[in-house]
Amino acid sequence: MTLDARLLVVRTGFTLDLDLKVAAGEVVALLGPNGAGKTTALRALAGLTGLSPGSHITLDGRPLHTLAAERRPVGMVFQDYLLFPHLSALDNVAFGPRCHGVGRAEARRVAAELLDRVGLAAHAASRPRLLSGGQAQRVALARALAVRPGLLLLDEPLAALDAHTRLEIRSQLRRHLAEFTGATVLVTHDPLDAMVLADRLVVIESGGVVQEGTPADVARRPRTDYVARLVGLNLYRGTASGRRVTVGSHVLTVTEDLSGPVFVAFQPAAVALYRSRPDGSPRNLWQARIEGIERHGDNVRVHLDGDLPAFADVTPAAVADLDLTPGEHVWASVKATETHAYPGA
Repeated sequence: MTLDARLLVVRTGFTLDLDLKVAAGEVVALLGPNGAGKTTALRALAGLTGLSPGSHITLDGRPLHTLAAERRPVGMVFQDYLLFPHLSALDNVAFGPRCHGVGRAEARRVAAELLDRVGLAAHAASRPRLLSGGQAQRVALARALAVRPGLLLLDEPLAALDAHTRLEIRSQLRRHLAEFTGATVLVTHDPLDAMVLADRLVVIESGGVVQEGTPADVARRPRTDYVARLVGLNLYRGTASGRRVTVGSHVLTVTEDLSGPVFVAFQPAAVALYRSRPDGSPRNLWQARIEGIERHGDNVRVHLDGDLPAFADVTPAAVADLDLTPGEHVWASVKATETHAYPGA
C-alpha cells in the first residue's frame, strides 16, 4: 500500500510541516536532531498526536486521518517495545488480532506463525521479563505485523540493544522489512541503522524537510551541517568559479567545474596535518588551531578551529610524532582530488 501524507502539527514554539510519500514495499527513514519532529511525525501517522487543519493521511487513497488510532491499519514498534508484562510472547502477538475481533484460536495461530517467522517459536510461552533485548524487539515486531497492517511504523527499534545484539538484529530486521509489502516509516538517530534498513532517507530539521534521497545520495552530497556530521564529512558553503571555490577568506581547488553557489565536502581522513608550513604548494592549505582531540574508531579525530574549521582523522602514531595537543597551531591541507563540490541551490 502507498502512503501519501501531509502532516501539519502546530504547537507553541514548534511547527511540523512534512509532506511524506512512501511506496508499497519501501522503507523510509526519518532522520534529524533531537526536537526536529521525527517522533511527532510518527505519532501523527499512528493517530496518537492530533493534526492541525490542512493535514491528510491516505493509504492507497483511503483516508486515515479521519479514523481513530485503533481503527487505522497501522502496526507500530515503540522504542521500549511496550510488551504486556503479564502476557506470554504468544499472547502479546495475539493481542492485536483479538482486538480486531479475531477468535482466540485463530489469533494464537497467527501469533505462533509470526513468532516462528522471527525465530522465536521456542519462546512462545515466555513472559517479557525472561526475554533478551533482541528477543523482545522481535516479539514487538511480530505483534505489529499480526494486525496485517498496510503501514508499519518503527520508533528507534534498535536503540535499546547493546552493540553486539544490535548488529545481529539489524540484519534480521532488514530481512523482515524486505518481506513486508506495505509502506514502512522508520525513525532513528543512528545513521548506520538508516543506511542499512532504509531505501530512502528523509532528513528533518526544525519541523521541515532539509534533504531526502537514497542513502548513497545523502551520504555523498550532504546539504546541512547536521547531515554532514551524520555521514562524517566536512561541509562548507561557497561560490564556485570553475574549479575554484571561495569559502569565506579561503579559495579551495576542487575536482568539479562549477559556477555559482555550491557546497564543498571532503572526508576528515583526507586532511593532512603539519606542524610547520609544508614544502611545495599544496592546492588547499590553511592554518588552524587544535580545539580538541578524541578517539574515533581506530584513529584519532582532531578538531580544528579557525577561518576554515574542520575535522581531521589521523593515526595515534601521527598524534605522537607531530606532538598534537589542544591549543597548538598546525597547517592543514587537502588534495584537490579529495575535495568535491556540488550545486548549492
